[in-house]
Amino acid sequence: MTDTETLDPLSIAEAWKAEGRDVAIATVVETWGSAPRPVGSHLVIDGEGNFHGSVSGGCVEGAVITEAVDIIGTGAGKMLEFGVADETAWRVGLSCGGRIRVYVERLGQ
Repeated sequence: MTDTETLDPLSIAEAWKAEGRDVAIATVVETWGSAPRPVGSHLVIDGEGNFHGSVSGGCVEGAVITEAVDIIGTGAGKMLEFGVADETAWRVGLSCGGRIRVYVERLGQ
C-alpha cells in the first residue's frame, strides 16, 4: 500500500493544493435507495484529471471527473444528480435503482 492509498481524499486535496495544483472536490450530499457510497464520500480531482477517492464508481465517477475539470476552469460549483429516473443514468452506469446527488466545487480560487 502506498502512502496516498492510506490518506483520505481531503488530505490528498490539501497536499495537491500545496503542490500548486488546481483541485476540485466532489462530495456525495444526498442518496436515495441503493447507492454505492454514503453521504459525505469524497473524490478529489486535479486540473489534469488525476483523482483520488470515490463518490460512486464506474462511469458515474468518469462523468464527475469530466465535470470537475470544467469546474476547475470556471470556478463555479455545480450539483450533479445521477439516478434511474434520469435518462443519463443508464449511460453513466447507475442502474442499481438508487439516486445520488454530488456537489462539485473548486478548492480555493
